[in-house]
Amino acid sequence: MLILMEQGATDAQVRAVMDLLEGAGIKAIVQASPAATSILAPHASQALKADRIEPMDGVSRVVPITSPYKLASSDAAPGRTIVDVRGVKVGGKALALIAGPCGVESREQLFTVARYVAESGARLLRAGAFKPRTSPYAFQGMGVEALELLDEARREFDLGIVTEATEVETFDEVERVADLIQIGARNMQNFALLRRAGRSGKPVLLKRGTAATLEEWLYAAEYVLSEGNRNVILCERGIRTWSAHARNTLDVSVIPAAKALTHLPVIADPSHATGRRDLVVPCARAAVAAGADGILVETHCQPSCALSDGPQALLPLDFIQMVGQVTAIRELLVRETPGETYCF
Repeated sequence: MLILMEQGATDAQVRAVMDLLEGAGIKAIVQASPAATSILAPHASQALKADRIEPMDGVSRVVPITSPYKLASSDAAPGRTIVDVRGVKVGGKALALIAGPCGVESREQLFTVARYVAESGARLLRAGAFKPRTSPYAFQGMGVEALELLDEARREFDLGIVTEATEVETFDEVERVADLIQIGARNMQNFALLRRAGRSGKPVLLKRGTAATLEEWLYAAEYVLSEGNRNVILCERGIRTWSAHARNTLDVSVIPAAKALTHLPVIADPSHATGRRDLVVPCARAAVAAGADGILVETHCQPSCALSDGPQALLPLDFIQMVGQVTAIRELLVRETPGETYCF
């Protein structure tokens, strides 16, 4: 259940509700927002009825959570959640832009891309240090050396760092550098990795698996949330279909569908969804028009020389033009849907 406190409810009133829940052996989470405080108790209805709580001082109402994914459900928060990534409010009114090369290849390559990403107005730099590849002979990333370069790029260009954790064994090293930790499509159901991400103090970007249903995706988010990490961002990156014209198929419909079921921010990765540079920008525009809270896109200073995913990496000028287009679409949508409630 979600216990909504009255606006202006005192700390003592919140504490009294928490004492009742804890006395019944129920784990609960206090959620503060600009509107009012709420208390999330996912399994309270099994041990404590709403009529025991609603008469308490400071309680506005009790909302049952009927969804099987208790913490990810839209019923689990009084509004949409905003995840703060080094000052970037993912899920807020402004579009979050995350951009960079598929992988760190050298200091020169990373810094060249970071410079024009920063100049475009984007504030989050993506680049892989550890690369899970389909072929064991493909470029696997520079590992710890890449993390050191990413840390240097953050200081040099004042950008937040987004990079992938591929296994529990190297998670601590990624966590030390990343401002946003990515869990890739291949690891969406790596439950040990999801649990470790849930114990992290860093926000998590959870990509949808290539054959995952919306429900399976939300259950994966639930693994992270259930370990205590409330800062989860969902990313649609394309699913495997029969179509041969693109690497994957961007499931535009899952963006509004997911936002109807969960309070978590939802962004899109049109680069991996298409695998084709000429399709990335149109699909980015479509994703934002469908309600995506952000775009994760690959760009490279010399895509023809990239060690991985060069065919889908945007050229610098194309990337900068895309930023202007998707930002304008987001601004139009925000103007037409005023009054939406957000939670911090």
